[in-house]
Amino acid sequence: MTSWYTGYVPNWFNRFWQPNPPINPYRSIRPPHAASDAVIRVISVDLYRDENHDEHHTDHFYAAKDALIVRRGEPFRIRLNFNRDYSPSRDAISFIFTVADDKKPNPGHGTLIGLVPSDGIDYLGDPLEWGAGIEAHEPNSLTLLIKPAATCPVTEWKMDIDTKLLGDGSKSFTLPVPMYVLFNPWCRDDQVYMADRNQRKEYVMHDTTLIWRGSYNRLRPSVWKLGQFERHILECSIKLLGTVGRVPAAFRGDPVRVARALSAAVNSVDDDGVILGNWTEDFSGGIAPTKWIGSTEIIQQFYKTQKPVKFGQCWNFAGVLTTIARTLGIPSRIVTCYSSAHDTQASLTVDIFIDENNKKLDAETTDSIWNYHVWNEVWMTRPDLGVGQNGLSYDGWQAVDATPQEASDNMYRVGPAPVAAVKNGEILRPFDCGFVFSEVNADKVYWRYNGPFQPIKLLRKDTMAIGHFISTKAVLKWEREDITSTYKYAEKTEEERNITLKALKQSQHAFSRYYLNDTFNEVEFDMQMNDDIKVGESFTIVLCITNKSKEKAHTATGQLSCESAQYTGISNEMIKSIPFEVEIEPGATEFVRMQVVFEEYFKKLSTQATFNISCAALVKNTDYEYYAMDDFRVRKPDIKFSFQGDIVSQQPVDVIVRLTNPLPIPVRKGIFHIEGPDIDKPLRFKIAEIPVGGTAASTFKYTPPYAGRGTLLAKFSSKELDDVDGFMHYEIKPRPEDVIMNNNSSNTIIRRRTDVIP
Repeated sequence: MTSWYTGYVPNWFNRFWQPNPPINPYRSIRPPHAASDAVIRVISVDLYRDENHDEHHTDHFYAAKDALIVRRGEPFRIRLNFNRDYSPSRDAISFIFTVADDKKPNPGHGTLIGLVPSDGIDYLGDPLEWGAGIEAHEPNSLTLLIKPAATCPVTEWKMDIDTKLLGDGSKSFTLPVPMYVLFNPWCRDDQVYMADRNQRKEYVMHDTTLIWRGSYNRLRPSVWKLGQFERHILECSIKLLGTVGRVPAAFRGDPVRVARALSAAVNSVDDDGVILGNWTEDFSGGIAPTKWIGSTEIIQQFYKTQKPVKFGQCWNFAGVLTTIARTLGIPSRIVTCYSSAHDTQASLTVDIFIDENNKKLDAETTDSIWNYHVWNEVWMTRPDLGVGQNGLSYDGWQAVDATPQEASDNMYRVGPAPVAAVKNGEILRPFDCGFVFSEVNADKVYWRYNGPFQPIKLLRKDTMAIGHFISTKAVLKWEREDITSTYKYAEKTEEERNITLKALKQSQHAFSRYYLNDTFNEVEFDMQMNDDIKVGESFTIVLCITNKSKEKAHTATGQLSCESAQYTGISNEMIKSIPFEVEIEPGATEFVRMQVVFEEYFKKLSTQATFNISCAALVKNTDYEYYAMDDFRVRKPDIKFSFQGDIVSQQPVDVIVRLTNPLPIPVRKGIFHIEGPDIDKPLRFKIAEIPVGGTAASTFKYTPPYAGRGTLLAKFSSKELDDVDGFMHYEIKPRPEDVIMNNNSSNTIIRRRTDVIP
C-alpha cells in the first residue's frame, strides 16, 4: 500500500491543511533561496499519451491530442524529468490530484488525493484506493505507474507534483494539460464492468449506431452518428455533469447517480439542458428533429452556446444520451419500443375515451400510445438495490429515458430502472419502474363516454396492444436484435398475466379499470392492410367481418377512417372516412374496402409519413359495439453510397451518394447532409430537382482518419420528400507505412510517439 508518511510532510499537505504554518525560531539562517535551489525540480513530464490512450481505450478521442485521458481502476504510466539525478535518500516526491471544478476539494469526499509513490509496482494498493509506484529510476528521471481508484469521480482532474529536499525546501509542478478520468468497463472492480469483449466494442467504442423508428408493422432503421470521440464531446460531457446535471464532484463516480442526472440534463425542461423538445409541425427558429443525423452537431452547438438546441424528439434525446454515456465510459445502447404506452395516471392501463360519434375525446384521453418510443439502456451493477425476491438480481441493463414525458422526483427524467425489475413487475423499485412497465406492458382499454354524469361503457380491452418488437442494434452487426423478452414475458402466457396483475395490485390506483362488456361474440372484426407501401403509392384498408353464428344473419354498421398522425399517436388531419352497412349471412365473411390514393394523402402527410386508421362499428339489434385503432407508415427510399477506389487510411477517395425519386411528382430544392468519421461539420449538397423516376447524385472527396471500421451516413430533406436517410459500413485499410509486420503474430504494431509536457 502507498504510504502517507515517509519521514517528511509533503508540500501539498501544508497547502491544504496548514494555510498559516507556525514559524520555527530555531531554523538555520541561510542565504535566500539557498535551500530551494538545491531542491530537485520537475522540468517536464512525459505522459506516454499514445501508450496510455491505447491501453486505456481512449486513443480515438479528439481531446487526446491535448489531454491525458485514462480510465479508473487501471494504472497509467508517466515519466518525470528532473533538473538533476533523483536520490531516494534525500529527495521526496508526492502527487496531488484534485477535481478541477471543486472549489473545496476534500480527502473525505474523494476529491482531493495525496499520493506518495512506493518503491516498485508489484502492488499499487486496494482497487478502491489510488496508488502509485516507481517503475524505473534512470539518470535525471523516474518512470511511475499511477492508478486511480475504481470508484473515483469521473471528471476532469488537476495533477500537481511536489518535490522536497529532506530537511528543507520544496517545489511544485502543475501539469499544464487537463487529465480526464473515465468509467472503466474493462475493469472488474468498476461498477460498469462489462465482461464480454464484443459488447464493449459495440456499447462503448462504436461511434455509429442504428435507431429503429417507423411502426410495429413497418420497422425502419435509421443510422445515427454518436460521435463520442469527436471535437469537444468529451469536454461537454464532463462539464454537463457538474453544471446542468448538478452532480456534486464526490458523487460523479456513482453510475446510478450519473445516469439519473443525464436523463434530466439532456432535455431542457427543468434545467436548460442540451435539447429543446418539439412535437408540433412548426420548427421555425431551429432544426426539425428529422433533419439531425447524429449527436455530434447537437452537442457541439450546445457546448458553444450553452443554450438548448432546437429541436428534438425521442430518438434525438436517446442518441445524445448514448453519446454522452459512451463518452464517459458507461456502456449504453438505444432501445425502441413499438406501440409504446405513455401512462399519465400511473394506472398501468392506457384508457381511450370515444364519444357517441366515434371520435376520440382528446380532453378525457390523457394517455397515449406512440407508434414507437426510443429510450436508452445503460449497463451497471445496482448495489443500492440488493437482491430481490427469489434471488432476483437488479444488475445489468437499466432503462434511462431523457425524453420529457412525466416528472420523477419533480424533474423530467426516467431511470435508471432495472430491466429485470420491469419484467418481473417490481414497479416500486427505484427508479421509475412503474412508468417503464406501462410503456411495454400496459393494457389498452376503449371506453364509450356519454357525458360527465353518465356511466362509461367498456367497448374493448386489448391486453396485447402495447410493447411490440422492442429493438436495439445487434452486437457488431448492422441488424436488429429483438430484446422484448428482457422486458416482458411472452403474451398470452399465464406468467405474463400474473405479472401484470401483480403490478396492478402494487399501483393502488383508484380508477376502476375493468367493466364487464356484453357477452355477445358472434361477429368478429379484423382490420387488414399491406404493410409494405412505398410513399407515392396508393393503399387500401380492408375490414374483414365474420359472422360466427351458424343460424342467424347479422348486420354491421359503422365507418372506416384514415388520418395523418404524429408518431406519438396524436392525429393531425382526417384524410378519408367512409360509412358502411353490411349484412353477413351465417358462417359468412364480408369485406369493406377503402382505397386512399397519393393525391388524397400527400398534402396532409406528416414528416414521418405516419397514419392512424380506425374502425367504429356496431351490430344491429345487439348491445355490441366495436372500436379499434391502429397505425402504419409508408416506406421511404434509401440513400445509396458507393466508393470510387480503395478505402485507405489518410488517403482521399471519391464517394458518390445517390437517391431515386419515388413520388409521381418532381422533388425540388433538396439537400443531402453527409456525416462520418473525422467529418467535423456535416457536408451539405444542394439538389435543384429530381424528376419523376429520376436519380440525384453528388460526389465528394473523403479522407478516412484511421484504419478499421467506418460508417458514412446521409440524410435528404426537401419539401416534397423529407426524413430520408441511408448509410454505408466499410473497412478502412491501413497505409503500408503505418504498419510494422510482426512475423510472430498476425497483429499489427502501431508506431508511437512520446508527448513531453514542459
